[in-house]
Amino acid sequence: MSKYKVELNGNNIEEYEKLSHQQTMELLELYQQNHDLKIKERLVLSNLKLVLSLVQKYQQRVNNLDDLFQVGVIGLMKAIDHFDTSLDVRFSTYAVPLISGEIKRYLRESSPLRIPRSLRDIAYKALLMNEEYMKKYNREATFKELSKSLDIDEYTLVEALSSTHNVTSLSQEVQNDGNGPIDLESQIPDRRSEMMDIQKSIDLQKAMRYLDQKEMQIIHEHYFKGLTQREIAKDLMISQAQVSRIEKQALSQLKKYMSG
Repeated sequence: MSKYKVELNGNNIEEYEKLSHQQTMELLELYQQNHDLKIKERLVLSNLKLVLSLVQKYQQRVNNLDDLFQVGVIGLMKAIDHFDTSLDVRFSTYAVPLISGEIKRYLRESSPLRIPRSLRDIAYKALLMNEEYMKKYNREATFKELSKSLDIDEYTLVEALSSTHNVTSLSQEVQNDGNGPIDLESQIPDRRSEMMDIQKSIDLQKAMRYLDQKEMQIIHEHYFKGLTQREIAKDLMISQAQVSRIEKQALSQLKKYMSG
């Protein structure tokens, strides 16, 4: 896979047939009916670029991407075998976690580090649960959702999941929530930060007592309930400009009481 170019039978994967979503679904339905290996081969070849895109994420961590690519293809074939065409899900959406799962499993098993069995068990359960989230909600589960479902704290979850990878930096991406990458360091709870947040919360509650009823209601509805100024204005039967003015005044008061 030098220069990220993959060749099979002397052909660059870029040259293989590209199937539309409809063509892919039709072939998947046909394959499920007759298990024709020629159809499966066509589906595999048309999705090799997807495998390559996932494999390339590990280019800084492994010496031989060819082995990883072959492992990814195994995940792709499993996705073809188990895909349910009755679900309103694109094949690529379903295939990605299976391909990634095979790759991560290979890296975990080939890692020279000895990972505690307890962490491996947690990581395994978390990965399975994440796959279930992908099938059910068409997205990956968040760390908060996984930790709650597994009844463990987020610190332990991150430690377990990070143990499935080779040694990496804290800036290594471990999840993407659709708004950008999330690195490992950001997922490790900062106990000092938590204590500071608690203290700020206490100070804020004390400062709120100095606001009048209307100021307190506007602050509560805007910052705690997420209502817009327009929605608050309608609720209080005043203009949006008045809401804005009262909010600024309340924030100024809070800042004054909290700073001194």
